[in-house]
Amino acid sequence: MNATKIRASVRAGFRGLGLATVTLGTSIALFTLAILSISFIGLGIGVLTTPHVLGAVRTWANRRRLLAGTWSDVRIAIPYRPAPADARTGVTGAVERTTLMLKDPATWRDLEWLLIDMGAGFATALLPGLTLLYWLYGLVLAAGLWRVFEHGGADWYLFIPVHSQFTGFLALALGLVILALGLRYNTTLLQAHFRLAKYFLDPTREDSLTRRVEKLTETRHDALDTSAAELRRIERDLHDGAQARLVAMGMDLGTIEALVDKDPAQAKKLIATARASSAEALTELRDLVRGIHPPVLAERGLGDAVRALALRLPVETEVAVDLPGRAEAAVESAAYFAVSEVLTNAVKHSGADRVWIDLHHAGTGADGVIRVSVTDNGQGGARVGGGSGLSGIERRLGTFDGVLAVSSPAGGPTMVTMEIPCASF
Repeated sequence: MNATKIRASVRAGFRGLGLATVTLGTSIALFTLAILSISFIGLGIGVLTTPHVLGAVRTWANRRRLLAGTWSDVRIAIPYRPAPADARTGVTGAVERTTLMLKDPATWRDLEWLLIDMGAGFATALLPGLTLLYWLYGLVLAAGLWRVFEHGGADWYLFIPVHSQFTGFLALALGLVILALGLRYNTTLLQAHFRLAKYFLDPTREDSLTRRVEKLTETRHDALDTSAAELRRIERDLHDGAQARLVAMGMDLGTIEALVDKDPAQAKKLIATARASSAEALTELRDLVRGIHPPVLAERGLGDAVRALALRLPVETEVAVDLPGRAEAAVESAAYFAVSEVLTNAVKHSGADRVWIDLHHAGTGADGVIRVSVTDNGQGGARVGGGSGLSGIERRLGTFDGVLAVSSPAGGPTMVTMEIPCASF
């Protein structure tokens, strides 16, 4: 057994011990308060207290989800139904929140989990810590503590009755075996605790399908809205740009036709003006086409398209690309425009003078994803929501079941991570 595994086992043991210490009291208290609060709804008091108590239960459950992922790599999804955006305050709002929470199946699974957590959950969290410490009691018995119990009957060390020096050494030997097993299996034991929590806290298949349908409905509406807005933008750009220049060029050509015999010099000036207008119209049409689907993206793929974006930025940019091939055109397009908007936000709002882009493919088979991280050394403070550009990116990615995560503490740096499901290349 190497030193790294021993350190991980010791760390898992003490983490489990600390978790067990907090778990017993907290889960008992929250379960008791939740049952009492729900029971008092008929008296009116529970209507005011239940949202706060159940909110505390959810916070406690989410804390366990976080520890499960960071300590044992056990992913537990958050299944709660979102609160309405226009939720009212006061008694009426409390009634709405209470009703919403009690109708949410995840609330009742949380309460079931609390009941299990104060028993089996406490035991499975405590076990890794006991494997590291229980051998010390065997050592004390072997050192002579057994003599204290000599006249009152044997003391038991698990299944060994300790009543002599020999049986004291047997207790110590058993303790060392337990310690060795703990050093070998503590990480697995702690993972078992979190898998027990996952069994109760994870959404059921029916809930997952329901949320999936709701998400698809929402993203479908977002996709339609985005498409309509994009069409309006294209129409506006054509009308205000290339179309206006082409109309002006047509009028110039008509004037040239009338002046070519009467005033050749003026006709030549108008021809030069028409030529400049045609060049500008062509440039605007190329920019418009690039905004719909950049040629470099279609011809060279996502990696080169992102590199081309970086070259046009006014700040120093480093790009790392690790893609084994081409993805579907729709996925590449979504990733490209998401990166483009993140970079635009970074240049406009962050005050950064350096940007790092990391683009790679992770996972295998149907579980593969394109993962993009954009980091800048700006002032930070970016967030999703409130109609920000990041909200639009999140909606764009949601159409493809993609996710967006933002880490942007005050003072920076800002890291925006995007993932889009994509089968292996």
